[in-house]
Amino acid sequence: MPSSSHHPGAAASPPPAPDRSGGAGAGRPPWTFLTNHGHVLLAVAQSRDARVSEIAAQVGITTRATLTILKDLEDAGYLTRHRVGRRSHYTLDVHRHFRHPATAAHEVGELLAVFAPGVSRGTPDGA
Repeated sequence: MPSSSHHPGAAASPPPAPDRSGGAGAGRPPWTFLTNHGHVLLAVAQSRDARVSEIAAQVGITTRATLTILKDLEDAGYLTRHRVGRRSHYTLDVHRHFRHPATAAHEVGELLAVFAPGVSRGTPDGA
């Protein structure tokens, strides 16, 4: 029997899509082509002196997740963190190859050339 809130003749609204976002905020799609690691790398490429909170806001993740990703990228050699006073400055290795076997022949600088075109692919710093 229909619930008392159902109005005859009203179009039924579809059920909400399952949340497969892994905790993504409202308005974010359930998946994207680039991972959060890729988005953090792009954010750093666009602003080498960005604060962790600024990177987190741009990517749409928590500062804790951003710190974890920055550490992952540093451990893998994609970026190096230098302290400049109380701030961090990041240097990118644009010649580092992608980790997935299907794309391992490509350098991360190729991704930056598409999404952060102001970043030079000619030097490890990208400067």
